[in-house]
Formats: sequence, C-alpha cells, structure tokens
Amino acid sequence: MRADSIHTRPSVFRLLIGWISLLAGFTPAHAAAPDSDLFGEPAHKVVYQLNKADPDYINHVLFSVGAMLRKHEDDIHIVVTVIGPGIHLVGKRPGRPISEELRQRAESLSMYGVEFHACGNTMKTLGWTDKDLLDYATVVEVGANDLMELQEQGYAYISW
Repeated sequence: MRADSIHTRPSVFRLLIGWISLLAGFTPAHAAAPDSDLFGEPAHKVVYQLNKADPDYINHVLFSVGAMLRKHEDDIHIVVTVIGPGIHLVGKRPGRPISEELRQRAESLSMYGVEFHACGNTMKTLGWTDKDLLDYATVVEVGANDLMELQEQGYAYISW
C-alpha cells in the first residue's frame, strides 16, 4: 500500500449505510461508497510518532491512540508513523522483542481506521521490503517527511 494521498477513514455510520444499501439491492452506482466524502473530513486529525521498541513506550502510545478513538469516535483520523526501532511493531521479521499483545492491539486499532505508516528509510537500513511488514502497515518513503507532510495537512503532531 502507498500513502500518497491521505484519506479519511470510513466511519461506522458510513459503513452501515453502505451495507444497508447493498442489502436493499442498490448497486454501487445508486449508493454512495461508505468511505466517500459525503460527510466531509473529520474534525480532528492526529499523527503519532512511534520511534522506540520499548514495550512500555509502545503501550503508552497505543493506549493514547485508543483513548483518542474512544473520545472522538468517527470524528477523528489517526496515523501512527513508525520509524527507527519502532518499526518492529509492524514487522514480521524477528528483531526487537515486541509482544504479541502489542501487535494485536496495533492490528485492532487498524481495524478501527488507524493507519500505520512504516518508514522506508528504516526498512532499507534493516534490509526489509514491504513483504516484511504486517498487512495493515503502509510504506512511506521517509518517515520524517511523512510527519512533516501530515502536519502541513493539518494533523496535530504527538510525540512521546
């Protein structure tokens, strides 16, 4: 996957509308796609920098991401940019020890629309390709550039 264009995550409401439309017999030409811009951009956009493989650090970042989702529900878009040692959270290869619990929490957050961007520079340093990442992670060329561009698009920057 690529992160050339940042899009809003589909809300539960939009997904429900899409499924109801399909069940009612509407074709996609008759019904708006669940992730269409029908409801506009979310009021809140945030990007987290995750750059350490320390379990306590990752736990705190993921807890904060979950708290933001609970507080703002469908009115927030969250990106977690993993760089440096933090990339091991979304990696398949053995490396820094990341617990299965933390990996499952990250995957669960991705199912709620949180995007995980993996730094291509870090991957090159490790000799990784996109095949070395878990399915929900998206490769960006340079993690620091991803953080900058997201901020330029109005994303609040959160760092630990």
